[in-house]
Amino acid sequence: MITIYLIIFITLIAAVIVSFAQTLFKSELEKGKMTIPKIIKSLFTNKKILLGIAAYFGSLVIYLYALSKAPLSVVYPIFASSFIFVALFSAKFLKEPLNIKRVIGIALVFAGIALIAVSYA
Repeated sequence: MITIYLIIFITLIAAVIVSFAQTLFKSELEKGKMTIPKIIKSLFTNKKILLGIAAYFGSLVIYLYALSKAPLSVVYPIFASSFIFVALFSAKFLKEPLNIKRVIGIALVFAGIALIAVSYA
């Protein structure tokens, strides 16, 4: 039997994967002046964009599995941890600033997600 803790872990994995995909998208889109036609072309030709799309799809499959095993009111907020991972990945890989206001925001999002998770478990 799958426990809620395993579902939380699985959902966190999906959030990390989708955050990785977002980081790939942004890193590739920063390389040049992108127009809508160039973006559409990159959906089929750019290896990192294609990897990001595959990661999105993989994350969706994992998320749907978690959703099939636990309530939406638990799974969706846990998946929102992607906001935390995107901020951290952006700071690490894209060199975006991580100032005190962002750190406080990340801490508040984490606290909210943790409260939701323990309220069900």
